Amino acid sequence: MHIDYHTHHVRCGHAVGQLEEYVRQGIEIGLDQLGLSDHMPLLHVDPATYYPEMAMPMSELPRYVEECLELKEKYRDQIDIRVGLEGDYIEGYEEDIRKIVESYPWDYVIGSVHFLGEWDITDHRQVHGWEGKDILGVYKIYYDAVQKAAASGFYDSMGHVDVIKRFGYRPNATQTAEVEELENATLASIAKSGVAMELNASGLSKPCAEMFPSNRMLREAHQLGIPLTLGSDAHHPLKLGENLDQARLALWNAGFRELATFKERKRIMVPFEI
Repeated sequence: MHIDYHTHHVRCGHAVGQLEEYVRQGIEIGLDQLGLSDHMPLLHVDPATYYPEMAMPMSELPRYVEECLELKEKYRDQIDIRVGLEGDYIEGYEEDIRKIVESYPWDYVIGSVHFLGEWDITDHRQVHGWEGKDILGVYKIYYDAVQKAAASGFYDSMGHVDVIKRFGYRPNATQTAEVEELENATLASIAKSGVAMELNASGLSKPCAEMFPSNRMLREAHQLGIPLTLGSDAHHPLKLGENLDQARLALWNAGFRELATFKERKRIMVPFEI
């Protein structure tokens, strides 16, 4: 079973390629299932005055879903397409998120924390946001948000759970134990919520040079019985499936023998091999 459940396309503003290009590339590289999962429209900042090209406009959301469904039908004999969304968790905007999650026929929704307030900690244009910050303090705020996201009931899979490390900002070595406590508490929250989690291979090409989550967190997730799925987080059709061979090996080495897949918001576990 070869899957990729985390992809983006041109509608989000910071990715390249039409949805159909991803589908054709998925067929070319031999994917069994392809999850289309573009970014949820911005809710808590004004797209006109915020950083440009962050997410699809709200007006495009219905057309995005329509196009996904059209491609699912068109290519049904060649690849199994699953219709998804990467849905930001933003504290205080739960009802707005709920409306989006409940208004469309998703196969799955990824729960990701990108924003701490109006600061997108995953945007390379906003790295200056770290200036003068207590790094451990930021980690505490971030993981608190991830825990709340997991408990919200909105999501089927938690996305790039330790993406806070993306640009290489980490608490100092003397704070390692505190960071691991935060990570373990977050994994325990995910396990309690009953949602799955993704192994996002894109971290290998980021300054942190490590997948999201780390191998240590993968082992802990396995011990807690958290189901794992896979995603490349591709922002270009040719990046589809990138580093997923390494991700599959990492999962295998951590003890996983099944992958989480999704259909109509139901999780289906499938065996995999390396």
